[in-house]
Amino acid sequence: MNTNLLVRHYANILENKFMKNILVIGGAGYIGSYMCKYLAKSGYQPIVLDNLVLGHQEAVRWGPFFKGSMDDWNLLNHIFSEYQITGVMHFAAFCYVGESVTEPAKYYHNNVADTLVLLDMMVEKNISNFIFSSSCATYGEPVEIPITEQHPQNPINPYGRSKLMVEQILRDFRNAYNLNYISLRYFNAAGADPEGEIGEDHMPETHLIPLVLQTALGQREVLYIYGDDYPTRDGTCIRDYIHIDDLAQAHLLALERLINNGPGGQYNLGNGNGESVKEVVDIANKITGKPIAIQITERRIGDPAVLIGSSRKAIKELGWRPRFSDLGIIIETAWKWHKNHPKGYKP
Repeated sequence: MNTNLLVRHYANILENKFMKNILVIGGAGYIGSYMCKYLAKSGYQPIVLDNLVLGHQEAVRWGPFFKGSMDDWNLLNHIFSEYQITGVMHFAAFCYVGESVTEPAKYYHNNVADTLVLLDMMVEKNISNFIFSSSCATYGEPVEIPITEQHPQNPINPYGRSKLMVEQILRDFRNAYNLNYISLRYFNAAGADPEGEIGEDHMPETHLIPLVLQTALGQREVLYIYGDDYPTRDGTCIRDYIHIDDLAQAHLLALERLINNGPGGQYNLGNGNGESVKEVVDIANKITGKPIAIQITERRIGDPAVLIGSSRKAIKELGWRPRFSDLGIIIETAWKWHKNHPKGYKP
């Protein structure tokens, strides 16, 4: 090795040693990829591990990328050995509720068993700071609105149960191995990168706002609304939508709380507001100026009438300050992405 290469080699070693490296599991996905951008802008180096089953390599732009799964012990060992990891953010999960009912084994293997491999590696490497992407699906049918962190956790599908199982595992790992963690329970993640680089590109697409916008673009003939006879103001389900930038801000605040030896815990992430399906369609119609054909069909099993979360604990304890609480602004960012990327990340 010549002198210049040798100097560069050791410079890279020193950079990896002293830079705050954050391992982002699922960093090629919708939320994970935007989190990587947010981390990079905040002075961290995101290191992405993603198997690209659902993610997009085109969305990995802000740090090293490793293609693989979190159950690959040798690959994990390589990453933890090459980089001094300050913390781990875990976004990798299968998250289709209906599929989790028909294929529960897939969800328990990936969402629970594979996560356990990752946690075992963290214990072996003495890495303590863990941010877990959890879900309001751990609560099940709401018994009170808004839902607080004290709400009973009674998930009604394997997806929600898989998230709750990991939360329970994390409590045990904290007690046994001093693994400090924060679980962030999302409501409905929505919107796109305000700068237009990152957006939603799922296959299949199940999220309401992208489906509405795809209909506005003429990519779908009709938007199906599953039931209009719920006990809500217009008969359609009401949900709490949170912008991905606000999600990323909360994740960074949670990470820095752990880095600074603050206590872990569980936090809801939502806007505390709720909009119905028909209201989402009406707002999208005004923003796009496009016709959005709808068709009312039967209710889906397990859809609660209203899901709205209280994020007062995150605001108080993490210092979280959401910037995109208006649904119109959330949809505007998504519309910008979908107009400029009609095929998603495909050219």
